[in-house]
Amino acid sequence: MLPIEASFVRQQIDVVLADIGADCVKTGMLRSAEVIETLVDALEALTPHLPVVVDPIMVSSSGEPLLDRGAVDTLKRALLVRTTVVTPNLPEAEALSGMRIEGAAAMREAARLIHRMGPRAVVIKGGHLGPDQAALDLLYDGQRYVEFSGERIGGGGAHGTGCAFSAAIAAWLARGVELEEAVRKAKEFVTRALKYAFQLGEGRRLLDHLRASEK
Repeated sequence: MLPIEASFVRQQIDVVLADIGADCVKTGMLRSAEVIETLVDALEALTPHLPVVVDPIMVSSSGEPLLDRGAVDTLKRALLVRTTVVTPNLPEAEALSGMRIEGAAAMREAARLIHRMGPRAVVIKGGHLGPDQAALDLLYDGQRYVEFSGERIGGGGAHGTGCAFSAAIAAWLARGVELEEAVRKAKEFVTRALKYAFQLGEGRRLLDHLRASEK
C-alpha cells in the first residue's frame, strides 16, 4: 500500500470540484493527519449545508492499521465536527468511543459518545456482532435511535461492504433524501449486493453492485 501525499489529494479535490462539482462528500481511507487536515480545509470552501459522510476506515479486514495513530486524534478534533453522518463498524466504533461493544445496548452508548464529538449523526454498523445475531445497524442523531435490522447472509461476508454502505448513503443524500431513509435504502442495497456476491480469484468475495441495483 502506497500512501498518497496530502498535496496530491488536494489537487484531486480541486479538479473534481472545478469540473463536476458535488452534491455530497464521502470520505474513505484518509491514512494521515495531513490528509485529514487537507480535506477539512477543502470542506471549509464548500457550501455549508453540503452533506458530508465520513467512513472512518481505521483497520483492514486482515487487521492492518489503515489510519495513523495521530490521524485518529485529528479525525476526532477536526473532521467529525464537520460531518453529517459518520459510519463506523464495531471495531472502529470501539476505537472512537473507547468502550467494548458486544450488543445493541453497547452500540447505543457508543453512538452517544461518538455523537458528542461533533457529527450530526452516527451510524454504527453491526456486521461484526456474533453470527447468531441479526445484521443490526444503529442510527443516532442526538435525539433518537433508529435500528435497521436485516437478515444475516452466510458465506463469510465480502470485500467492501462498509465502503458500499457509506457510498450508498452519500448517493441518496445527494439526491435530497432524508438521512433515515438514505440509511434504510443503503442497507437494502448492500444486502442485495451481498446476496449476489461472487468469487474472483483468491481472497474474499466481491459485492455485485450491478445486480444489487436491479429491482
